[in-house]
Amino acid sequence: MDDYGSVLSNWSWGENKLFEVALAVVDENNPDRWKLVAAMVGGRSAEEVEKHYRILLEDLQSIEAGNLDHRFGDAQLYLSIECTQSVCWTDEDQKYVIPLQLLLII
Repeated sequence: MDDYGSVLSNWSWGENKLFEVALAVVDENNPDRWKLVAAMVGGRSAEEVEKHYRILLEDLQSIEAGNLDHRFGDAQLYLSIECTQSVCWTDEDQKYVIPLQLLLII
């Protein structure tokens, strides 16, 4: 997880939202998944989006385990949290779906 701060800090909020929606739209078994996700996010390579995904997966596993342990530069943040409820899809997220679906058709 040493890459967490450096990889995620240079992704904008908008890129992250497009990334989340692209992951929901592109089938995980598609052999071109990372290339398609990168095209939907824009300005990112297939390697960058796959690395971003792997780091976020590790983060999710930490959260689901009830702990969040990340390094930000020389500082380390450790939070012990209890997860009781999560919201996976919002109305804000929904507005990104149609434009992304149109990209898949084109």
